[in-house]
Amino acid sequence: MGNQLESLYQIALEAGEAIMALYHTQVEVTEKDDRSPVTAADLAANAIILDKLAALTPGIPIVSEESAHIPWSERKHWQRFWLVDPLDGTKEYLRKNGEFTVNIALIEQGRPVMAVVHAPALEISWLGNGSKAWSVSNDEWRPIKTEAAQTPVIVGSRSHPSPLLAEYLAQFPLYKMKEAGSSLKFCLVAEGKAQFYPRLGPTMMWDTAAGQCIAESAGGQVKTLDGVPLSYHREDLLNPFFVVSYL
Repeated sequence: MGNQLESLYQIALEAGEAIMALYHTQVEVTEKDDRSPVTAADLAANAIILDKLAALTPGIPIVSEESAHIPWSERKHWQRFWLVDPLDGTKEYLRKNGEFTVNIALIEQGRPVMAVVHAPALEISWLGNGSKAWSVSNDEWRPIKTEAAQTPVIVGSRSHPSPLLAEYLAQFPLYKMKEAGSSLKFCLVAEGKAQFYPRLGPTMMWDTAAGQCIAESAGGQVKTLDGVPLSYHREDLLNPFFVVSYL
């Protein structure tokens, strides 16, 4: 898996280069059926990732946000598949705040077991293999682990605030709040820079799989509000609400 993880990292870097090539241009935006934005950068990164993954693992199917979605009648028989968001945080990309990522995860038996989250504007990546996690900058791989804190840091969405958050926060006598975009929230927990990320609003499978793998590989957990690990063997592409935590 080590060589495959390195290959995954290189694919994400290449997709990131395509995204950044368009970053300082006048980006044309169109709306998808769900009214979420899509840009040429999303599509350019998607084409690279699909092409490279097909060459790396020709027998493993791919589900991507920017590709036609395969029906559950076919997906339910898959033991393994790739789950891809070529540009997570398109709104952040359009705001040019740097808080967007390339997300690629390998799913086995419904669980993310290998992943990369790459933030091209920030020039940092996070990788996980199911048991270990790293942050990578300037090709230097640094092991990361989740950490407790006397005053926990709770990270929330920059673009998608939730009215349910106040109810969740009531359980903490003391806490600090931090905002971040895209899958960076998972990575903050994985690095020990935050302890909790409650997602009490809608997300899709491709938004979360790579970040979940990074957080879990670093020692954290990602569970639904029922206390069940977030799984990807299901018909509904829309995720239930969940909480990422340091343990």
